[in-house]
Amino acid sequence: MGLRVTAAAGEHDLLFLPWHLPLEDWPESTLVALPRGISRHIVRFVRLGTDVYAVKETVEPIAQHEYDLLFELGRRGIPCVDPVGIVAGRTDETGEELPAAIITRHLQFSLPYRALFSTTLRPDTANRLLDALAVLMVRLHLVGFAWGDCSLSNTLFRRDAGAFAAYLVDAETGEIHEPLSHGRREYDLQTAELNVGGELLDVEASGRLHPSIDPVETSLQVRRRYERLWDEITAPQSMGFGDRHALEARVRRLNELGFDVAELSVIGEEGGSSVRVTPKVVDVGHHTRRLIRLTGLDVEENQARRLLNDLDTYRVSQGIPAQDEEVAAHRWVAEVFEPVTGMVPADLRGKLEPAQMFHEVLEHRWFMGERLGRDVPLDEAAQDYVDTVLATKPDEKAVLGLRLGTPSNTEGLRFDETAELDLSELADYDAGDED
Repeated sequence: MGLRVTAAAGEHDLLFLPWHLPLEDWPESTLVALPRGISRHIVRFVRLGTDVYAVKETVEPIAQHEYDLLFELGRRGIPCVDPVGIVAGRTDETGEELPAAIITRHLQFSLPYRALFSTTLRPDTANRLLDALAVLMVRLHLVGFAWGDCSLSNTLFRRDAGAFAAYLVDAETGEIHEPLSHGRREYDLQTAELNVGGELLDVEASGRLHPSIDPVETSLQVRRRYERLWDEITAPQSMGFGDRHALEARVRRLNELGFDVAELSVIGEEGGSSVRVTPKVVDVGHHTRRLIRLTGLDVEENQARRLLNDLDTYRVSQGIPAQDEEVAAHRWVAEVFEPVTGMVPADLRGKLEPAQMFHEVLEHRWFMGERLGRDVPLDEAAQDYVDTVLATKPDEKAVLGLRLGTPSNTEGLRFDETAELDLSELADYDAGDED
């Protein structure tokens, strides 16, 4: 039947690759040297113009099956490589048949696990990468995808806007079942334990694994993280629309598992609403950068994380779509953050910086809600915090030689003495400067 190329629109340059040659014989001038994982198939990277593609030889039915699955997973918002085309009917110059090929777009800035698990990789970073793998498995199972061959080799890892994300690379053994049975999920977990353990033992044998990383124990962690995350995400929970306390409780539980929330959505249903959360694993500084981008507030990382959680909860409770997060952020600053920080009397504003004060109000509201067994309005919690907590705190600005923006009298006070000086004493020390 001759050469048959099925490709996405605008990918006509693929026709001019040397399809008459076995992939392992393609000339070096065609190939791009990029790190690649272990594969049972021959895989090569090629550059056409400014784009890089991965080409994998296989048989035509499997190529078509994988192409269709990758397209469907991408449509459902699952992180995976982008399918570009299938080439079948290949023959060499003597007329001998050659394997079919599936073409995917190379995922920029991604690396296979062997390029990451080396003596230069810190154990905490390794844990975050395995957390990302657990997140990927949960997301795949939520859309009914049974992987069949879950492994580090079939995954690419990418650092993108502060997030560690795992992307599915090889889907040839996958199937979509709706709903996905417990047995199929269990098979994927058993396969992941076996494959991840074996892959890490292989890296250890090469002498490139950090000595503190135990291959077997690490492979078991993937299951533990997956199961806790799966239970937290899929556990049925109904709440009244605008029930911020219940929504915040769910976000807190995810945070305690080591995950942040990439997306929150509330689905209306008869008698209440159900909450759906999408987790992610983030890198240091991500929250600070995101908060500055959305609100202009420049605070510490943990403060930013807490404020963003409240911002996202506010957006959901107000029914603002995720794509309008800038609108939600503007309203949150005007309707939530500024009114709360503005409740502090002038004589108490030297106690804490606004972001820390707001964070502590959120904590205070949480514990009030737990104690009272109800959702506590933010203004009620803020007033109670100002009256019962903030007024008793020492003046933090005094430590910096400033109090309410006025230079303090620090004559005779050495800088190295401030570490041993009680804050209340320091506040008294500069009290003479007050009007």
